[in-house]
Amino acid sequence: MNTQTAAIQSRAVAVWLLACCALVFAMVVVGGVTRLTHSGLSIVEWQPIVGTLPPLNEAQWQQTFAKYQLTPEYRKVNHAMSLDEFKGIFWWEYFHRLLGRTIGLVFLLPLLWFWKRGQVDRPLALKLAGVFVLGGLQGAMGWYMVESGLVDDPRVSQYRLTAHLGIALAIYAIMLWTALGLLYSRSTAAGAAKAGLRRFSWIITAVVAYMVLTGGFVAGTHSGLAYNTFPLMNGHLVPPEIFMLQPWHLNFFNNPATVQFDHRLGAWLLALLVPWFWLKARHAPLSPRARVALHLLAATLAIQITLGISTLLLLVPVPLAALHQAGAVLLLTTALIANHALR
Repeated sequence: MNTQTAAIQSRAVAVWLLACCALVFAMVVVGGVTRLTHSGLSIVEWQPIVGTLPPLNEAQWQQTFAKYQLTPEYRKVNHAMSLDEFKGIFWWEYFHRLLGRTIGLVFLLPLLWFWKRGQVDRPLALKLAGVFVLGGLQGAMGWYMVESGLVDDPRVSQYRLTAHLGIALAIYAIMLWTALGLLYSRSTAAGAAKAGLRRFSWIITAVVAYMVLTGGFVAGTHSGLAYNTFPLMNGHLVPPEIFMLQPWHLNFFNNPATVQFDHRLGAWLLALLVPWFWLKARHAPLSPRARVALHLLAATLAIQITLGISTLLLLVPVPLAALHQAGAVLLLTTALIANHALR
């Protein structure tokens, strides 16, 4: 195989992985809307094959609705809900699950095709097989999350929700990084300055991951509906309720004051680190791709912080909150692209 043919084949694999990334991005956004519209508990069974088809007639709709009427959410929150109103929440959860199944097929079938044609070597094939297994784990975690809201308390566990989000973003990050590696070779530029920038870039990426995961706990504990002021939290830099739970460590996961404070802390850190990073990189010998990535990182952070503040002050309207969740994935994307461009 000549070099040109190998490059074309690598590019084809990279484009496929980027398409899978786009689907995972859509999955995260649809999942956010499903949560925000309180639709996630509308389907009370996990049927990976049979559940591909929605109710097709009135009798099936009545049967599905009857199952939902047995849940704590219906009995304690939506006891006056009509069948037509139920259909509204059902479709969000249905499309969320259908998109997950679609991603599995779009990932597996081309992977088998590329492997059969010899377009992925053994190490890459094993890595991508691991991603597929992780995708299966993600589906199981999704049901495990939903199951937590079908028992007594009609809301899902914030621990399981954050794990569900975290696995989705891990899958996204692995596919994105692999695709970038297939599209771009390592930069020839070297030097201590560039190595320092790359370490700085990884610190920023770690803080972005921290902020996204704390955002999962904000969503799971409904902390966005508390302390709807900025920059202070109801007049306090640090809310006095921050350690009101015992034992103390539960505050970081169960206390809305602490959970929101932690999320804000990540945003404040990024608001300091990213401009500092951008200023340090101004005179470094970077490739055009790396420089564009740094500009995108700074711009994406500015948009994301604006969306976060607006979502908080306006009491978490669904469109803004969904955009804020989408912005979190885009911020992670630009951080990873910047890291890769600084190799």
